[in-house]
Amino acid sequence: MIKLSQVTKRYRTTELETTALDGVDFELGKGEFVAVMGPSGCGKSTLLNIVGLIDAPTSGQYIFADTDVSKYSENKLADMRKGNVGFIFQSFNLIDELNVYENVELPLLYQNVAKTQRRNLVREALELVGLSPRAKHKPEQLSGGQQQRVAVARAVVGNPKLILADEPTGNLDTKNGEEVMNMLKTLNEQGTTIMMVTHSPSHASRAHRIVNLLDGRVVAANQAAI
Repeated sequence: MIKLSQVTKRYRTTELETTALDGVDFELGKGEFVAVMGPSGCGKSTLLNIVGLIDAPTSGQYIFADTDVSKYSENKLADMRKGNVGFIFQSFNLIDELNVYENVELPLLYQNVAKTQRRNLVREALELVGLSPRAKHKPEQLSGGQQQRVAVARAVVGNPKLILADEPTGNLDTKNGEEVMNMLKTLNEQGTTIMMVTHSPSHASRAHRIVNLLDGRVVAANQAAI
């Protein structure tokens, strides 16, 4: 489904050039669950942004769903991202002014999904994460664990080919973190492809495979001990 070949990403200012990724080779198969680990500043977020079609590589090739997107413009990347990629962030990134239903519905509005279909999809997503009774609540009325479940529902509502989770349990206690991991595992068992950045070895072990980054390079890729 996804293949990066010798992907490099450099960020330049007038005085400095920083290499965030340095010749990365990475593959993610359809239906796979991969965890990406490494110290802060090793390139995890940059890799996630490129895989998620938020950013483009400086050099190298990126194949997404049989399409070479390496040289796509920002607008073309955005069009490809719609309906194909769902994101779950450490900080939830919910919109405070919108209620739970409206937060989950938002990606469908960007995709111009019809109102009746939106209603059905949002209802299914909220049922999946067990938050149907909270549909009219604002984020501030929810616990951290509930807010992250809303974020999961928003990520899956459009049935994307790929879910990218950036430290999805980083702001949660152990119990809520396990609940989110159980939801991700269930989604994967239902066929959703997942790439997760994490600092937690125990959560990484829930994936099929663990990829370790250091200084912008893949230094190890191992089967997780499930």
